[in-house]
Amino acid sequence: MNRIKKILNEKGIKQTWLAEKLGKSFKIVNAYACNRKQPSVETLYEIARLLQVSVKDLLTEENNLENENGN
Repeated sequence: MNRIKKILNEKGIKQTWLAEKLGKSFKIVNAYACNRKQPSVETLYEIARLLQVSVKDLLTEENNLENENGN
């Protein structure tokens, strides 16, 4: 599970910007942000670099994600 959408929201960055910077389609980046698809390790590191966060900040254990979502 990842926290890409949460980090994007916190930083006020749009998924379209991230898609452009990664050279990927909006559809793929949206799938990453909504946890329908997980990025490769290489892509995860690139996302972290672009968002100026650590890779660890982008990852969460599944039970932590449930707590963040109020479940």
